[in-house]
Amino acid sequence: MKHAVIIAHPAPDSFTAAVGRTYAETVRALGQEALVRDLYAMEFDPCLKASELPGPDGVQPGADIVAERALMADVDVFAFIYPFWFNAPPAILKGYADRMFGLGFGYAAASGGTEPLLSNRRLISLSSSGAPDRWVEETGALSALRQHFDGHLAGVCGLNVIDHLHHGGVTPGITAEAVADMLEDVARAVRAAFAPSV
Repeated sequence: MKHAVIIAHPAPDSFTAAVGRTYAETVRALGQEALVRDLYAMEFDPCLKASELPGPDGVQPGADIVAERALMADVDVFAFIYPFWFNAPPAILKGYADRMFGLGFGYAAASGGTEPLLSNRRLISLSSSGAPDRWVEETGALSALRQHFDGHLAGVCGLNVIDHLHHGGVTPGITAEAVADMLEDVARAVRAAFAPSV
C-alpha cells in the first residue's frame, strides 16, 4: 500500500511536522510505502491558474501539477496533515486540493455532472488546533470541516474517508509528555486503519 503523506505547516519543527513523520514511520514499519509531500518545503504554489479551469480548450495543468499527479498515480491513501487556521486547513493545502484533485485527476466530466476517478482509494486527515478538543467539538468546527472538506473532496473524487483524527490544545506551552502521548495516538490510529489483517 502506498500513502501520500501531505503536510501543510511552514515550520519543520512543528507538531504538524512531527505528526507527518510519525505517520510515515508507522506505515513504513507496517511494510508500506510513504511518499512525503511537505508543501511548504516544496514551495508548492497553491494558486489555481486560469489554464487549469475547464474551458473550450479543456484543462491545461501546470508542469508542477503534471509531475505531482504522475507521482500520485498509484497512491492508495491520501493523508492530509495540517493545523486548523481560522477553523480551516491552511491555504496551501486548500490550493493543493484545488490544483491536484481537479478535472483530469480527481474527477472527469460526465453527462449531467462529474465522474469520480479515485474510487477505491482512501482519505485520512490528521489535524490539530490550539483550541481544546471540547471547544472544537462544541462549536461544530470539526464536524463542519469533516463535512465540507473531507466529505466533499471524497464525494467528488470517489475516495473512502477512513478517519479524521484531531488533537486540540496544541499550544506553545504544551509539554513533551503530552506531545508524546498525541504522537502515540497517531501511530495507534494508523496501525488500526492500515495494519494488514491476519
